[in-house]
Amino acid sequence: MEKIQHSHVQVQGLKLHVAQIGTGPKVVLFLHGFPEIWYSWRHQMIAVANAGFRAVAFDCRGYGLSDQPPEPEKANFNDLADEVVALLDSLAIDKAFLVGKDFGAFSAFMVAVTHPERVLGVITLGIPFLIPGPLGIQLDLLPKGFYVIRWAEPGRAEADFGRFDVKTVVRNIYILFCRSELQVAGDNEEIMDLVDPSTPLPPWFTEEDLDVYATSYQNSGFRNALQVPYRCIQLDCGITNPKVIAPSLLIMGEKDYVMKFPGMEDYMRKGIVKQFMPNLDITFMPEGNHFVQEQLPEQVNELILTFLNKNSCT
Repeated sequence: MEKIQHSHVQVQGLKLHVAQIGTGPKVVLFLHGFPEIWYSWRHQMIAVANAGFRAVAFDCRGYGLSDQPPEPEKANFNDLADEVVALLDSLAIDKAFLVGKDFGAFSAFMVAVTHPERVLGVITLGIPFLIPGPLGIQLDLLPKGFYVIRWAEPGRAEADFGRFDVKTVVRNIYILFCRSELQVAGDNEEIMDLVDPSTPLPPWFTEEDLDVYATSYQNSGFRNALQVPYRCIQLDCGITNPKVIAPSLLIMGEKDYVMKFPGMEDYMRKGIVKQFMPNLDITFMPEGNHFVQEQLPEQVNELILTFLNKNSCT
């Protein structure tokens, strides 16, 4: 970890916190989800750097040690996709492999569709091909107490989170989201109420790891994190007839709660997703949960490196 270099890079008028390790022309850009930051890719960054790649991860705008956008309540996924391309420009990177987890997968898909010339390949974890908008995640098919719907409501998550310190909020989210069932609150409870305070952290996530995340969110707060992804996920991003031509890999934990989204399992297992990503391979990990890259890093690293080596220009 001590070999990972940190800097702030000016991108679209904001200073983004960027972590890098490794050198050379073959670049892998990692895109985090929520409640994550660059640190969620720590295991993968070291592995790909050791294999001869340049690994780059960053805190999205409004997350971690990166600047907040001037109007967080107006932020959307187009901003994040544009940010990825602008960051590549700022770092003088012509093309890169994109690795996205959770909402970071949305950014990877959008960039691969709109700027295919910048993308060598796409790997996503936990999310098959989806584009933000009303036809993406169909919230009307999910229970009204589902966490995405609750957190999309302005002020509700703020009140829920505000009952606890930041460290407890992050702890609760990690505990909740590594479960295999959907996180649904009853009419008289909030999402944070779904966690028994005595529940331990998962064994692959240490108190030291939690401290890194808590310190980061004490800096950034949750204002932008609630806007992107939750409060803009159904905004039309303007992409029509999307298709990702680049070679692609989906790593999906079979114990990831996303598997329980209506129609999601058929979408992946029946190959419907390949209508949008014709060069896609899918690997299901029987014990994998929503944080599979932190939960089972050695297995995930092996899958990523096999893909990178197969699709790298010699």
